[in-house]
Parts: sequence; C-alpha cells; structure tokens
Amino acid sequence: MRLTDNTTVGFVGVGNMGQPMVSNLVKAGWRVAIYDTDMDRTAAFASRIGCGFVTSAAELGDACDVVILMLPDGKIVRRVVLGADGSDSLLPGLSQGATIIDMSSSAPTGTRELGAELDAKGIDMVDAPVSGGVKGAVAGTLAIMVGGSERAAQDIDPILAAMGRRFHVGPLGTGHAVKVLNNYVSAAGLAATAEALLVARRFGVETETLIDVLNASTGRNNSTENKFKQYVLNEAYNSGFSLDLMVKDLTLAMEVADACGVEAQLGHSCLNLWREAQSWTGRNADHTELARFVFKDDAGSVSPDAQA
Repeated sequence: MRLTDNTTVGFVGVGNMGQPMVSNLVKAGWRVAIYDTDMDRTAAFASRIGCGFVTSAAELGDACDVVILMLPDGKIVRRVVLGADGSDSLLPGLSQGATIIDMSSSAPTGTRELGAELDAKGIDMVDAPVSGGVKGAVAGTLAIMVGGSERAAQDIDPILAAMGRRFHVGPLGTGHAVKVLNNYVSAAGLAATAEALLVARRFGVETETLIDVLNASTGRNNSTENKFKQYVLNEAYNSGFSLDLMVKDLTLAMEVADACGVEAQLGHSCLNLWREAQSWTGRNADHTELARFVFKDDAGSVSPDAQA
C-alpha cells in the first residue's frame, strides 16, 4: 500500500488513549475519519479537532485506505473487523490492498489468526501496540511495537510517526507479544516497589525517602520514577490505566510464556498477586491501586468496601 496525500486514515476506539492519538494524526496533516460506539461523544470530538466522523464500522471501512484500531482486547478487534452474526464490521467496506493496524493490546496468537484470514482477502494487517500511557499519547511520544512484514511496517511508518517512536520487532504478532512482556516487567516493578515500601515503612523509613533513594540507585524503575509520588503516596490512584487491563496483559504474557515452554515462576506469581488485588479492589480500579492492596493490612489503609 502506497500512502498519498489523498490517503484517509480511519480510527476505531476514541477513548482515553484514542483521542490524543487521533489529535496528533490530525496535527500531522493526515486526513482522518473516526468511529466509536459512543456516537455523541465521538461526534463532538470530531467537530472539536476537525476530523471526519462516521456512524458505522462498514462506512469507515469503505471510506479509508488504512484503519487503526485502539480497543480493549483482541476479541473486540476481531468482532469489529470481521463481524459476528451479521453485526456491523469493517470488512464489507474494505478494499483489497487496505491495511488494518491493531494498536490495542491483543493476544499475539489471535492476531496471527486474524492476519491470516485478512491476508486471504487481500488485506494487510500490522500489530502496533503502544506503551507510554495517556501522557505519551498526548505528547506524541509513545513507544510503538510494530509486528508485520518489513514492507508493511515501512508503508505505514509515516502514519505511526505522528504518534511516537517506532520499533519493528518482527513478523505479525510479535508487536503484541513484546507489549504484554513489557507490561509484565512493568507490573513486576510496581509490585516489588510496593512491597519494598511496606517493609521500609514498618522498619521506620519514610516512604518518600525510600523512593528518592531508589530513584538515585539501581532499584530505579518506571514505577518509582513516574507512579509512586504522582499517584500512590498522595492516594490519587488516577494514572489512567486500569488494573483490569494490567491483569489482562499479564495473563496474555503468561500465555505466551507457556506456549514457548518457559516456566516463568516469577511471572505467574506476579499474575496471582495482581489477580488478588483485582478481586480486592473491584471493577474499574486504577492499576496503581495494586499498591493500596499491598498496603491493606497497614495502619490507615482502607478497603474499597469501607470507603463506599
């Protein structure tokens, strides 16, 4: 697929991440059309930033040469692309030679299965999940992990460049594999930091002091630098990335490990901890509330039920 000045980029999923990503595409000069099941919010957003808006996935497929999906999981991606039981989908409108870019956090094996089905219909697929959160999406500094053929990755690179830094990591599905493995490492770092803070607090060390020391030492990680003072120690717990999504990505990471014959003892223990936190916090918790779960037996910690 050769991009031109007339190329229209479709975007499905205009939520916390999707909105700033679409905004950066428009700022970069791309012609963009968007679709989301929340019609009123999407129409208002399209009017505000000056992009196109359609009322069905099929209409978006018909209007666009490239369609980006930013959705909660791969099952929803598959339903939006192919449809289910006659439901609205992109496929009826897509032309041969069109490209689907899945920027969601989807199951790597499911991505390869969907890609094979689309390839049989003459449609390219690339997986390009992201890391960097809402902050990175707004700044246009996301890390974008691209899985697909070298040709397809090069073809869509000018589009992805509007949203962040691209890393072509291998064939289709490897982008999603790298994304969930990244989130495993991130989740383990947050959990380890929370446990270290609990030990420090009980031993008489101020939590902010420990964070300062970690950030000047070898224990420094993304959570110590960008999450604990910003969202945990002040009890804000509003980073914008849900605990449910972290559990989903950890589950996918361990499925990849299992499929590759890797025991991943630490990974499975980490997943169990996050699942316990998910059960304790309830639905719609921010992922930084994992720390609140770790701190729950400390003096002053309050359970979600007690706060209700």
